[in-house]
Amino acid sequence: MAEYELHYWTGIQGRGEFVRLALEAAGAAYIDVAREPEAQGGGDRALMRRLRHTSNPTPSFAPPFLVHGDFTIGQTAAILIYLGPRLGLVGKTEREVLWTHQLQLTIADMVAEAHDTHHPVSVSLYYEDQKDAALQKAKDFCEQRIPKFLAWFEQVLERNDAPGTHLAGGRLSYADLSLFQLVEGLHYAFPKATARALAKAPLVTRLHDTVRQLPRIRTYLGSSRRLAFNEQGIFRRYPELDA
Repeated sequence: MAEYELHYWTGIQGRGEFVRLALEAAGAAYIDVAREPEAQGGGDRALMRRLRHTSNPTPSFAPPFLVHGDFTIGQTAAILIYLGPRLGLVGKTEREVLWTHQLQLTIADMVAEAHDTHHPVSVSLYYEDQKDAALQKAKDFCEQRIPKFLAWFEQVLERNDAPGTHLAGGRLSYADLSLFQLVEGLHYAFPKATARALAKAPLVTRLHDTVRQLPRIRTYLGSSRRLAFNEQGIFRRYPELDA
């Protein structure tokens, strides 16, 4: 079957980064289509052409989406449940597959809440147009939601058969990679609040640090393929929101 084609916006990590980390960790051959030169069929316009392709019976609502052979799969969690067994990033039993998917969906919930701190009223408005609401939303996120989510992940790590090593089972899964990316994003956007919460979640910190040192991940993070966080993505650093 053909190599994987990842479609996501240029210039930001966004939700595509969760998929990218899985592909990188597995050493999979893939094309980051929108990042290819336009002359070679890349760029955001190529992404939009594929997104709007009228002959696709399973259209995606928005990027990221993955094209692999005859499959076109949208939604980060759906892409990862497809890639997991193919990349060796999920356990073999039905219980492990579903549990890893549940973990990914919980990560997606927190990612959505992080996004909503800077766009609490409408995604079509600029941050500056909803700043008062953002301040209120971010205060609750920093004081209540970050600690609550990270405490839950800490509890999951404590209850695993191999405590503190992985979220699901005794091997690396895409959920571990996604939790790493979530913590990275929180560190960037809310460094003060995240440091406070992680002080009470040592196993989450340990897993994050372990993933960072995986040879392929370490190489990827030091490469030009890993874009820096910026104020166009999901995780945005507005110091006034870091309560």
